[in-house]
Amino acid sequence: MDAIIEIRNLTKIYDMGATAVHALSGVDLCVATGEYVAIMGPSGSGKSTLLNILGCLDVPTSGSYALGNSLVSEMDDDDLARIRNQEIGFVFQTFNLLPRANALGNVELPLIYSGLPARQRHERAVHALASVGLAERIRHRPNELSGGQRQRVAIARALVNDPSIILADEPTGALDSRAGDEIMDLFDQVHAAGNTILLVTHEEHLARRSRRIVRFRDGHIESDCPTEEAVR
Repeated sequence: MDAIIEIRNLTKIYDMGATAVHALSGVDLCVATGEYVAIMGPSGSGKSTLLNILGCLDVPTSGSYALGNSLVSEMDDDDLARIRNQEIGFVFQTFNLLPRANALGNVELPLIYSGLPARQRHERAVHALASVGLAERIRHRPNELSGGQRQRVAIARALVNDPSIILADEPTGALDSRAGDEIMDLFDQVHAAGNTILLVTHEEHLARRSRRIVRFRDGHIESDCPTEEAVR
């Protein structure tokens, strides 16, 4: 399959005054369209830095990053903002929902930035919320929803622009085990629908639900292996 993500010799160095921190050191990584990849590693291994670069929240010190046909590593701030909005769906551990907006308003937000007319925004947001099982909760604010429901809103928001990739950073970290399992079931459905997912997690049993695990250590890829799910 065609690569949706292609990273070559990627480095990221943070200048900490007298010390230079090498967060990523010459990383090569390809992800095919429709893959479901888990990224693991101890704190400080480079996985969060990689996710920030993939999500256009940070830029590499050197090396190249291509997302589809776009060479992201050579883009200016305006182009990076456009890629963030149109090509990338984010799911965070802490949901990152607007507390005063209801579920519908939160999911519509990326479409507002895209300049979509109000009627189309409404239709697409309602459809996205229905796809994650929240058709009856579209007028509820975050404080009226359970943790699992809030994360479903976040997933709907990530899907609403039909992004090229979905980046999920510890998406079950703020949930109890039952709600976490339900969210992982939802990710299985999202992947089955053809979406490309990169999941950062510390939990081995969650990573094994993906089709491939990439393990980081000290800014390098330590291993890159398929999971049992990949051969079923």
